[in-house]
Amino acid sequence: MNEEYDFNGNGKIDPEERAIMLDDMRRKMIDADQKRDSQRKMAWFSLTGMLVFPFGVVFTEWMQLSNASNLLSSMSNIYYVSIAAIVASYYGFTNMGKS
Repeated sequence: MNEEYDFNGNGKIDPEERAIMLDDMRRKMIDADQKRDSQRKMAWFSLTGMLVFPFGVVFTEWMQLSNASNLLSSMSNIYYVSIAAIVASYYGFTNMGKS
């Protein structure tokens, strides 16, 4: 790993090279944190949508918008499969990263 940051090829990490190495490591950690946070938010948003979707169907039926209710009902099969794939891939990749 140290060879990657030994820019002048003298076989040791100089203070300037060490600063670059530490900055690079810090940026990698921040990027990994942001990636996990965005994946977590996406999964929670998807799960919330799965819970709210049926209320949309009920609400449109209550508002006597039968055409909208029928459209939402017909979309539900694809919607739930897609959301389940998103959530499953989040948990799958999260567990693969731990191994």
